[in-house]
Amino acid sequence: MERRLAAAEGQCIRAGVQLTELRRQVLALVLQAEQPLGAYALLDRLKEQRPGAAPPTVYRALDFLLEQGLIHKVERLNAFVGCVGAGHDHHAGHQHAHQFLICGQCGQTTEISDPAVTRALAEAAARSGFQAGHAVVEVEGRCAACAA
Repeated sequence: MERRLAAAEGQCIRAGVQLTELRRQVLALVLQAEQPLGAYALLDRLKEQRPGAAPPTVYRALDFLLEQGLIHKVERLNAFVGCVGAGHDHHAGHQHAHQFLICGQCGQTTEISDPAVTRALAEAAARSGFQAGHAVVEVEGRCAACAA
């Protein structure tokens, strides 16, 4: 965990922004979670460390972490997960290819980054005359453990 947080801090320094203690705490909570966490679940956990924390505090920290590419929002769940590529010199607002595999039974969410999926989407869009920008793919199904 400390290695991931140090990498995130280094990424922020290189980007000329500050990973404050609060932002670091919110990032640590996201990274420690076994499943994606919503903002209010994060707030509840943050209040254990900062009793006076309020929703705007969490939302500002989440916005910063999203802008820096340290976390992703899983839209289907309205929840947040750590970026598998965080700390690897992404520029702010990086848009690497990523897809989420969401287990509808246990909630486990896995981020994958498969350029072939991105290419297939871009090619399908192009065949329709559409210029694809950024796309996030969220696939719901069952993880290996639940399928077994």
